[in-house]
Amino acid sequence: MGLMSKILGSEQTHSPDEYVELDLDDVSQAAGDAAMSVHIAEISGQVDAIDIKDAVYDGDIVIADITRLRTKDSTTEHIIDELKQVAREVDGDIVQKGDDQIIITPTGIRISREKLGQ
Repeated sequence: MGLMSKILGSEQTHSPDEYVELDLDDVSQAAGDAAMSVHIAEISGQVDAIDIKDAVYDGDIVIADITRLRTKDSTTEHIIDELKQVAREVDGDIVQKGDDQIIITPTGIRISREKLGQ
């Protein structure tokens, strides 16, 4: 019997009654003391890249939805190049996850290119 089986039990079926609803007000108050934040963004044009760059320069992680930039045009390439430059400048990291997301990290944070459990 593995460690997780000992913790969770050997039966893998779970009912909705086993889950606990989290009060988001408690989470929001605790997040005020955090040294870093994770921001969610949507990029639909050049203006959106400015806020993302500011967040990464401030030491935060950004997960950006790029579904509106799927077409390969000069604007899309320019925005992606700008975000790559920011990641290089702060010694962070940038990856594209699938066709719809880019993750940009600040100094000292690397993004693994391997999925967990594989």
